[in-house]
Amino acid sequence: MQTTNVWVNGCFDILHIGHIRLLQYARSLGDKLVVGIDTDERVRASKGDTRPFNNVQDRKSFLEELSSVDSVVTYSTNRELEKLLVENDISMMVIGSDWEKKTVVGKKLVKKVVFFDRIGEHSTTRILNNEIHI
Repeated sequence: MQTTNVWVNGCFDILHIGHIRLLQYARSLGDKLVVGIDTDERVRASKGDTRPFNNVQDRKSFLEELSSVDSVVTYSTNRELEKLLVENDISMMVIGSDWEKKTVVGKKLVKKVVFFDRIGEHSTTRILNNEIHI
């Protein structure tokens, strides 16, 4: 019997309820959930010099403590992300619905991509900008 390995990736800088629900949902779709997180350098390149708020080792540790997460890996390039999809035998990716019309790295390497709707207005950027409170 083939197992379904599910992948979710992102920064996961400050965990909030949106992240938790995304990870729980993703885990419910398969036998194993692998979470890929951006290295600190990759986060800085995409979000600016003040990010990440938490370093990669702390972000990795936070995620590893969640019961829905089976393993956490880090990557610094799109090529590394794609390599991890293959190495972890990922058959499904779960992505935030805000990426539905954007280029999803690795999409062609998996059997299925599922989009997850954002939970309320939660986002790390809005939390750090004091636009919402957790």
